[in-house]
Order: sequence, then C-alpha cells, then structure tokens
Amino acid sequence: MTDFRERTRLVLNMVKIEHSIFALPFAYTGVFLAAGGWPGWRVFLLLTLAMVMIRSFAMAMNRILDLRFDRLNPRTQSRPLVTGELSVRFTVVFCLVTAVLFVLACAGLNTLCLILSGPALIWSAAYSLTKRFTWLCHYFLGSVLGLAPIAGWIAFDPQFTLPAFLLFFGVLFWVAGFDILYAAQDAEFDKSHALHSVPAAFGLETAFVLSRFSHVQAALFFLLAGFAASLGWIYFLAWAVVGTVLYMEHRIVSPGDLSRLNMSFFTLNGAVAALLFVGVLLDLAL
Repeated sequence: MTDFRERTRLVLNMVKIEHSIFALPFAYTGVFLAAGGWPGWRVFLLLTLAMVMIRSFAMAMNRILDLRFDRLNPRTQSRPLVTGELSVRFTVVFCLVTAVLFVLACAGLNTLCLILSGPALIWSAAYSLTKRFTWLCHYFLGSVLGLAPIAGWIAFDPQFTLPAFLLFFGVLFWVAGFDILYAAQDAEFDKSHALHSVPAAFGLETAFVLSRFSHVQAALFFLLAGFAASLGWIYFLAWAVVGTVLYMEHRIVSPGDLSRLNMSFFTLNGAVAALLFVGVLLDLAL
C-alpha cells in the first residue's frame, strides 16, 4: 500500500495534476455554454475523464520527449523520470493507458468527439517537439489548451460554433503569454542547447513585450466570446476582473526580476480560468 501511494504521488507530480486548473475550467465553460446550464452527469463526468486523461497523456509524453534536456537542466533535475523514481517503460505504459481511456471517454460522448480523439492526442503530444525548431512553440502550446472550450462545447453539442472558437483563441493567447514568461527562466539553457523559445530568440525585454501583447489579445477574445454567447453583466464583470489579474501579472514580474514568477504562473493564471468559468456559471444561473 505504501508503494502504491508513493507511485501515485510520483505520477501526480510527473503530470503536474495541480495545473489542471488551467484547462479544465475552460472545458466546463464550453459545455455549460453549449447546454445553456447544467449538461447532465453523463456528459460532465465523461468530459472530466477525457480532459484529465489527455492532459496526463500530454504531460507524460512531454517528460519522455524532453528527458535528455531535463537531465541537463538544473531546474528539472528533480523530476521523477530524471531521478529514476519512475521508469521510461512505466511512463510509456501510462501514456498508452491514458490515451485508451481518453478515446473511450470520447466514444461515450458522441461520434464527433470519437473522430477527433486521435488528432487531439497527436496534437497534444507534439508540443515538446516544436521547441526543437520554432519560437512559436508557446503559441502551439496555447492551441493545445485552447481546444478545451471547443472540446467542452462539442461534448454536449457536436458542432463548431463562434463562441467556442473565440474562447479557443482567448485561451491560445492567454497560455502563450504566460508560457513566454515561464520560459524566461530557461533562456540561457535553451540558447546553449539549440532549443527555441521567445526569450532565447529575442531576449527578455522583447519576450515581455510579446507576452503583454498576447495577454491583450486574450482579453479581447474573451470579451468577444461573451458577446457571441449573448452573456450578461456578470460575465463581463468577471472579464474585467480577469483583465485586472492579467495586468497585475505583468506588474509583479519584469525582465530584471523573475523572483515572483511562480506566483504569476500558478496563483494569478489559475485565477483566470476559474473566474471566467464562475462568470459563465453565474450568468447562466441568473
């Protein structure tokens, strides 16, 4: 039992389960908007299972594909796959299991979800490889998480809609903006190992400008999504708070001071997804 608990702890650490606060609320936002309220337990639970599985799959694939770099980077040398606490073989099996469960959850939702499950798995796993050849990797990662509101929408209503796509672009730019900031701490490592990122390619000053630009775009797309979905004042109040949070994120970190980067990355960005979902939830309820 102790070994099982320890293995579970290591797996949760590997996939950074706490980062689910970034994508899961947007999937819920999509499904609640599509349903105009509560989507029912079947859809809600299957969507939750699908989101947790594909995110776990993507993170585990990232750890496998980046293993040789993680072994060299001082910031990542304590990761379970690097220390040997989890083996590559175990992680490959974990990827296979989570991929199968994801496909089964999609099959339980509807035919469109099942058809798109394969491309979604490939897309989510490809992020790690983009760092090998383009500084646009941050925006690619944003597109992966941006699928969350679309996934939520089609889980209930299997068609593509304008509000879902506006949320997709909002999430894309939001994620890219904070991932650029997060990559600032690895700028020198990336340059010395031929890895691509905005900070490594253009320097920290330009990286912070592009991050701010991305977050302005995110705020605009979230605003347009509210109009497209005919939401009311509660959502737009939540949107205003989100805009303030994004502004504060760029006040507490700077090219010369990355000491509060984790506060920006985890605390403030976690609040963005939750605030918009709560705004949608309350708006639909009232």
